[in-house]
Amino acid sequence: MKEVLQKLYVHKTLKREEAKQALIDITNEKMNPAQIASFMTVFLMRSITIDELMGFRDALLELCLPIDFNGVESIDIVGTGGDGKNTFNISTLSCFVVAGAGYKVTKHGNYGSSSVSGSSNTLEKLGYQFTNEIDVLKKQLDQFNICFFHAPKFHPAMKSVAQIRKQLGVRTFFNLLGPLVNPCNPSHQLYGTSSLEISRLYNYVMQDSKKKFSIVYALDGYDEISLTGKFDIKNNKGHNVLSPKDVNKKLLKPEQLNGGESQEEAVKIFLNVLEGKGTRAQVDVVTTNAGMAIHTLKPETNILDCIKEAEESINNGNALKVLKSICN
Repeated sequence: MKEVLQKLYVHKTLKREEAKQALIDITNEKMNPAQIASFMTVFLMRSITIDELMGFRDALLELCLPIDFNGVESIDIVGTGGDGKNTFNISTLSCFVVAGAGYKVTKHGNYGSSSVSGSSNTLEKLGYQFTNEIDVLKKQLDQFNICFFHAPKFHPAMKSVAQIRKQLGVRTFFNLLGPLVNPCNPSHQLYGTSSLEISRLYNYVMQDSKKKFSIVYALDGYDEISLTGKFDIKNNKGHNVLSPKDVNKKLLKPEQLNGGESQEEAVKIFLNVLEGKGTRAQVDVVTTNAGMAIHTLKPETNILDCIKEAEESINNGNALKVLKSICN
């Protein structure tokens, strides 16, 4: 391990297999806490390379508790976080809307890092029971079109660095890995990224994966389609930049997306949207992101028609029924 650190100290980068082995060594406690902290700090001083990110991803996927749904097509909708915007739970709400529209959703999430309430915080408050039991998850996916993977239950390797990450108190490369290590390896993914650089990194990783994907980045820094300005879209077919008017939506103000100051406020917003009591801005941003997820699942369908499907999922109460079904 000293050789790896020495290599990094002289500004060299790791090959994919080297990065994978380094992370495996960390989880196998072949590095002491000081070495782990030093290792993570390197990637605060410079950008992570594609090979390094893919190697770290490979390691976590190899070490995780895998879930096999026997080829069932599904989608995950997840943001990298770190945009500092404290928006309400747009991606998680979008998951329920997509499930309510009749599509399979396999959501991977965790407690919030850059907002008051992350996906795990909100679902826990609503009564969802975190589990890694495959039969329970399969039943939820079959009956309700959605299941949720609470990251700590599937990535025991992360425990070895949890305390060090907490003590460092800053975002590290581990924050980039969460969206890339869904334990069921879904066939489709919609990613939200908080910077153009991360968007490009994810694009390279996903092109290598052969999956169907979309990567969104709002040009004003949101890790989702915020409708507060133009947004960048990358997918299997290429790259485009759209504006709210391109999806028949009004330009929103940042304060219209605020997630509240407590988990209780976050949960109230969450329920309001699914119950048809959300503001126009809240509903528009959720249905646009959900529509983009549906479009990722069936790219031959016009994005505006996909957004209409998402709107109908809220209007007919199906999205709310899905939530009540898994949080009973």
